[in-house]
Amino acid sequence: MSVTARKTKAQSIGEAFESFLNAYKLRSRYNETYLVTYWEKLMGVSIAQRTEKIYISKGVLFLRISSAPLRQELVLAKSGIISLLNKEMGGEIVKDVVFI
Repeated sequence: MSVTARKTKAQSIGEAFESFLNAYKLRSRYNETYLVTYWEKLMGVSIAQRTEKIYISKGVLFLRISSAPLRQELVLAKSGIISLLNKEMGGEIVKDVVFI
């Protein structure tokens, strides 16, 4: 009998990837990277074109927006943005948004 047991049940690539993320506790980092990568898809072209910098750290999304009027609109819609992003990601990934 082998010391390292392998799963004999066949898995799809998606299931295997999910198992990998969960086993190595990489789920939150993957979600953060996904959010930054797909910012344009999530928020739209007009917002993405005016986003100069975007990163997430410890549940806080940092945004630098080049347009002052757009930045003010986004500040007013902060809770809606958080809800939209978390809904899209399927969990509480973003806890706050900070405009830099």
